[in-house]
Amino acid sequence: MALLAEQLLNGLQLGVMLFLLAAGLTLVFGIMGVINLAHGSLYMVGAFGAAVTAQVTGSWWLALLGGLLAAGVTGLLMELVVLRRLYARDHLDQVLATFGLILFFNQLMVLLFGRQPRFVALPAWFTGSVEIIPGVPYPSYRLLIIAVGLAVAAGLYVLIQRTRVGMLVRAGATHREMVRALGVDIRLLYTLVFGLGALLAGLAGIMAGPVFNVQIGMGEQILIQTFVVVVIGGIGSVRGALFGALLVGVVDTLLRGFVPGLLRGLLDASQADALGAALSSMGVYVLMALVLLIKPRGIFPAHA
Repeated sequence: MALLAEQLLNGLQLGVMLFLLAAGLTLVFGIMGVINLAHGSLYMVGAFGAAVTAQVTGSWWLALLGGLLAAGVTGLLMELVVLRRLYARDHLDQVLATFGLILFFNQLMVLLFGRQPRFVALPAWFTGSVEIIPGVPYPSYRLLIIAVGLAVAAGLYVLIQRTRVGMLVRAGATHREMVRALGVDIRLLYTLVFGLGALLAGLAGIMAGPVFNVQIGMGEQILIQTFVVVVIGGIGSVRGALFGALLVGVVDTLLRGFVPGLLRGLLDASQADALGAALSSMGVYVLMALVLLIKPRGIFPAHA
């Protein structure tokens, strides 16, 4: 029971990390119609910005600000310089251009910071653990990630459901041409949405730094799972991104935590570990296929 509780918390923590990435990605694609493969690069830029700021200043809070600033500015420049030229192009052009951005940002990080991973210290207030239930101590920092992710989800709900900007975002996700016809500055809306997505990706990278370490290419490692989350939740839906992220996070973590152990009762240890790892890696894709068979537009499509 203690192991199950710990794995569920790990799944929740992974889920909120995926949500921070998926929320920005689903808004950008749902409203702007742009497939941005370089979204993971903003995650990496935020992580590097925070790591370098922490190394220079010794302050985690300044590192948080530095990472958000790095991701936000990079995202705005990406939108202004590259993506604005892709809105009217087909998805193949968008995929090729943003894949090129992935290569560009990876090499830029190598030139600036080298290839060695950077190890980021935990914030001083969150170095211990909390015993949530008797016998299950859980790292305080991972609980902070969960709390931040849920707080961001609540903030996005208020922004999108209760404000004029949110009304335009929802309208833009389903009736883009009508929003433009009503005189809304669609370019400004696109820039704001992309900037928000960049900040969320940067925040995910900042929070991930002390857990996974900061390294070149870290954005691509998590981007595929993020796309799975967007497809499962429904393109353009923040509610779907949250639900899909939590579902993927919990399923992926439970499979990785328990499938190898279950197989050891049937196979020798090395075969069980190899097959268990393979089956666990396939799990979220099987889940995506099952969801699409039942609901081809995802669980909570944007119009819902």
